[in-house]
Amino acid sequence: MTQDELKTLVGRAALKYVVPGEIVGVGTGSTVNKFIEALATMKDQVPGAVSSSVASTERLQAIGVRVFDLNEVGELAVYIDGADEIDGRGHMVKGGGAALTREKIVAAQSRRFICIADDSKRVEVLGRFPIPVEVIPMATQRLVRQFALQGGTATVRLKDGQPLVTDNGQHILDVTGLQVREPLAFETQVSQWPGVVTVGVFAHQKAAVCLLATPGGVQTIAY
Repeated sequence: MTQDELKTLVGRAALKYVVPGEIVGVGTGSTVNKFIEALATMKDQVPGAVSSSVASTERLQAIGVRVFDLNEVGELAVYIDGADEIDGRGHMVKGGGAALTREKIVAAQSRRFICIADDSKRVEVLGRFPIPVEVIPMATQRLVRQFALQGGTATVRLKDGQPLVTDNGQHILDVTGLQVREPLAFETQVSQWPGVVTVGVFAHQKAAVCLLATPGGVQTIAY
């Protein structure tokens, strides 16, 4: 199966975690796009969704799903999103789609985080994928130096030759060269650095379940 077919498979499998009658939290990215396509088949069973990005909001509205502002709703039953990496404890690296801040906010307001991914995203130790960090632009170079002291190399993510601007008006640093063996401690530490908006390690808001697409079918892994 191609990676696109695997994403379609796991996007459809996530439908069983959608609670009829409840607003669903929806993430961002290519795998989530497949979930949104699948959600069109049961859109009449949910009152709407909360989205973690402008891109996902537009896709949800295009299939006829009402999108609520998170401030308009209470606790969500479930948040469904992908990951750039996920380890054996449900800790993730997220932010390849530059939506990490809003993803973490929606995840924090949800009872369960269901991660949907293909098996290439499973790792023993986080850090193989560059770790995204959303930052306030004026702090960029001091944070580059701070990551260097930790042994990491931080580079500003570009789009069309210019720093990418997130939905929140900030920039992204992608950090390579680190192995995150203690995700909770790493997330806590980096989150406290002045100028950091959000670090793309999801340990405090980790996955409850990972639906992992493999050539043999979808594996369900609970943490």
